[in-house]
Amino acid sequence: MPKVTFVQQDGTETVLDLPAGTTVMRGAVAAGVPGIVAECGGNLMCATCHVYTGDGVDGRFPGVADGEDELLDCTAEPRQENSRLSCQLGLTDDIDELVIRVPGAQT
Repeated sequence: MPKVTFVQQDGTETVLDLPAGTTVMRGAVAAGVPGIVAECGGNLMCATCHVYTGDGVDGRFPGVADGEDELLDCTAEPRQENSRLSCQLGLTDDIDELVIRVPGAQT
């Protein structure tokens, strides 16, 4: 079961054991992680589940597809090289640990 650590802007961490087959966004929303708004419910129609991935995530997830790429240009906080929409980060058993940094604002 993947262990996902959500790091807030103030350094506060929330560590969750999330089942494979779910997305980072769904796990965060279910656990009430602050800062993951997810207005569209994971339908790739908003950018309110924007996150910054930690080191070592290359190859763990598919690359940014066109729809996600467009939405990442509309995030409340600046887009960075490691910006992703957490609804597009599907967890698998191949992922042991993952660090996710939550932006200061989503809307």
